[in-house]
Amino acid sequence: MRGGKVAIVGGSIAGCAAALAAYRGGADEITVYERAAGHLADRGVGLAVHNSRYAELDSAGYLDADMPWVQLERRRWYVRDGAAASGPLGYEIGEMPFPFRTYNWGPLWRELRRRVPEAVAFRSGVAVESVRLGREGAELDTADGTERVDLVIGADGYRSVVRAAAFDSVRPAYAGYLAWRGAFPADRLPDPELWAEEDCVYAVFPGGHLIVYRIPDGTGGHRVNWVLYTAPPPGLDLGLGLDLRLTAPTSLPPGGLTEALASHLTHVCDELLPPYWGDLVRTTTPDELFLQPMYDFTAPRYTLDRVLLMGDAATVARPHTGAGAVKALQDATVLESAFATATTWPDALDTYDTDRTVTGGAMVDLGRRLGHALVEETPPWRSMDQTALETWWKEADGGGAFGGRALRR
Repeated sequence: MRGGKVAIVGGSIAGCAAALAAYRGGADEITVYERAAGHLADRGVGLAVHNSRYAELDSAGYLDADMPWVQLERRRWYVRDGAAASGPLGYEIGEMPFPFRTYNWGPLWRELRRRVPEAVAFRSGVAVESVRLGREGAELDTADGTERVDLVIGADGYRSVVRAAAFDSVRPAYAGYLAWRGAFPADRLPDPELWAEEDCVYAVFPGGHLIVYRIPDGTGGHRVNWVLYTAPPPGLDLGLGLDLRLTAPTSLPPGGLTEALASHLTHVCDELLPPYWGDLVRTTTPDELFLQPMYDFTAPRYTLDRVLLMGDAATVARPHTGAGAVKALQDATVLESAFATATTWPDALDTYDTDRTVTGGAMVDLGRRLGHALVEETPPWRSMDQTALETWWKEADGGGAFGGRALRR
């Protein structure tokens, strides 16, 4: 199948990958619609890619060694302990191999965007207001008018307009806990010699954990990236204007932390985290910190008529899986292959759907399992040793699924 007119809704990592896939797959005319008018490269949160997944995506042409990255090797697990012998990092209950590359979302997006061919029209600041499906094509509406295309690719995130058009009954479900996220320049790191560059840290406590690792800053230096997962205390007024039954998922932007949430974060830093890691979180300024309620969902199918879903528009798994950007890039590789090998649009869409719907469901299941083990029903951390930790993790991870599954091509 060659030719055709493709519209991609969303211009972030998933959207850029979709544009590459459609172009390499032979589409004649490709337009990307991105509602944000600003520079997406300003986003500075971290993400991690398993070495094996990197090798697959490098081979497929979606990642390469020129994209800034930091190599991790180990994951060290620490728990708060009052004994002086435990040291400022806390008491180490164990370590595990952690063969992951870390990336900074903004520089990674910039590199992917740079690789999108000039033949692809990239329309920033243009919101797609609605999408209408059809068996022979689809229509999308913007402020500029209506466009008819052969295929609409929804790469517009968890609040996807495209998914709403295809599967309006799909509603993200609140997982019952929150993720605080922050990142700051590594030169602000207290006593950096205490914490090796190749280490990812899990500072664990009853009811949650903190993950910390370094990411590139895109200019040759590093930033410190952290994510803290824990449930808010019962009855806490979040002050977010959220419906936590989750009919309208949202997040709290940098600088918007409420007094109640700031107080809870202070409690976690002072009472639950080892001193060094609590101080690290406090090093983050308000404009570097934001909060995400945890949601998950997956669409029943990744395609319907001439609409196709990618990335978070199709599936949102809890971030414990480390599979958000990875799965979007894997979606693109399967899409490219389906375009290049199918003889009709229905054949291409069926090939893509058969592969990715199964993967999306598996990622959601894994995220729920890890969330249960790491947040909702945490083990007695202080009584664990290396052997107990490895046994517990093997059961929680389901035999090595963490980091994303291999591509099936």
